[in-house]
Amino acid sequence: MQVPGWFLATVALSALAIGGAAEAQQSGMSFFVTSAGIGKGADLGGIEGADRHCQQLAQAAGAGGRTWHAYLSTQAADGKAFPPGEDKTCKNWTSSTQGTAIVGHIDRQGIGDDEAAHSWNSSHPSRGPDGGCSQADLRSTGGAGLFYCFAAN
Repeated sequence: MQVPGWFLATVALSALAIGGAAEAQQSGMSFFVTSAGIGKGADLGGIEGADRHCQQLAQAAGAGGRTWHAYLSTQAADGKAFPPGEDKTCKNWTSSTQGTAIVGHIDRQGIGDDEAAHSWNSSHPSRGPDGGCSQADLRSTGGAGLFYCFAAN
């Protein structure tokens, strides 16, 4: 499922820039941060793989009776994300090497003092010695490969 809107494309693993994660704890929840990443950096297996991960984590927390999706979008994102050729989604969540993803900070602390740096979903691009999308790159950007999940129903 693709969630339309420019802000969703910029989410780009928003939770990557946090050191910990809130674990899903009750079946009445509608939104959570993954408690564990997939472990392959920004290679989530595409949107479908990220959605599967959300569903599995929700199931383990007792909230599997709902349909869960990753709060991410692909580069196509109905034309509102970034201009063509400016991939900010680590190749539509399939790269663990070259690329970049726009990350945010759930704690809204950011890496600077401007308003954008404190964004929970669009703070700055990932970067690092492996090309920007590896697990090590995401850690060097302040995260752990975590992302937001939401209940679609």
